[in-house]
Amino acid sequence: MPSTDFFNISDLLSPEQRLIQQAVRDFSDREIKPIIEELAQKAEFPRHLIPKFGELGVFGPTIPVEYGGGGLDYTSYGLMCQEIERGDSGMRSTVSVQSSLVMWPVYAFGSEEQKQKYLPRLATGEWLGCFGLTEPDHGSNPAGMKTYLAKTDNGYTLNGSKMWISNAPFADIAVVWARSEEGRVQGVIVERRMEGFTTPEIHNKWSLRASATGELVFDNVFIPQTNILPDAVGLKAALKCLDKARYGIAWGAIGAAIDCYETAVKYAAERIQFDKPIAAFQLTQKKLAEMLTEITKAQLLAWRLGNLMDAGEATTVQISMAKRNNVEMALNIAREARQILGAMGITGEYPIMRHMMNLESLITYEGTHDIHLLILGAEITGVAAFK
Repeated sequence: MPSTDFFNISDLLSPEQRLIQQAVRDFSDREIKPIIEELAQKAEFPRHLIPKFGELGVFGPTIPVEYGGGGLDYTSYGLMCQEIERGDSGMRSTVSVQSSLVMWPVYAFGSEEQKQKYLPRLATGEWLGCFGLTEPDHGSNPAGMKTYLAKTDNGYTLNGSKMWISNAPFADIAVVWARSEEGRVQGVIVERRMEGFTTPEIHNKWSLRASATGELVFDNVFIPQTNILPDAVGLKAALKCLDKARYGIAWGAIGAAIDCYETAVKYAAERIQFDKPIAAFQLTQKKLAEMLTEITKAQLLAWRLGNLMDAGEATTVQISMAKRNNVEMALNIAREARQILGAMGITGEYPIMRHMMNLESLITYEGTHDIHLLILGAEITGVAAFK
């Protein structure tokens, strides 16, 4: 089987980046793949992996070392996401949320005291975090948020709710966005111990079944001044966090596509029909050739985006394009791989259907497929199709 690195992109990586990629790939093969099918069937979140993720260094890899992070570049982070998602999208979601949506805003918008308090514990996995922006009535339009922050003695009172929050049921802290009395959006840190803060779990999901998803409910939760992120002001601050998360998704989806492709190639070589392996048939070869081509194009897009991120030059629109393209690519490959596997493709003996269901969530979260089209459309035309 030809390497999925068909254009030798590894030659463009540094020796350190190649070592990081291999270490995370080995972890995924050893710790995630052997257990993930059973966990997905049971809809069970592997909490025991959290400290192992911390030991591996995938929590906050771009955060400076003095705060417990890895001090690594964004290309290394992308490679980590790719290899974790070869195991499962839900596991990469856990890592992305912790790194891009919790640790990064604390680092970027927090006080020195907040950085010292939260970041080292999040980096090791001692604490798990979540990110609260989406609300029951406001997904694609976060500007309509109703979660409300009111000034009170020595702090604030937080009321409202957030929906579809990864890591919520087990999170120790939540980075939450709420509207202040002045009408501005403000980021705050909510801790598990705070009275009136609950995180009911969402059950009966067909997608991301090994990932813990829940609500965040705030019933007169007292937020001390020390838990206000001083520089997390305005919706633009929240959207900057989403840029970091979407970047990780653009890489991660490639991992899911690679796992589906490699499974299909192996199965096609072993499955005999009409006295020869189905890999010998033209339509099967067409499917596999197109899969490898699309994976290669997505890898080149992600690699270039990583370079732009490392240079501090990546734009929101570039990140949006990569997220949209690579998730669509992965979902199409999962569907074609399922066709090659036939009936076996829907069983838990193979990862195809699990990846396909997970990718149905990826194509919606962190900005829906259509919203990303409109972000690019506004860039092209200079006219926004939505406010």
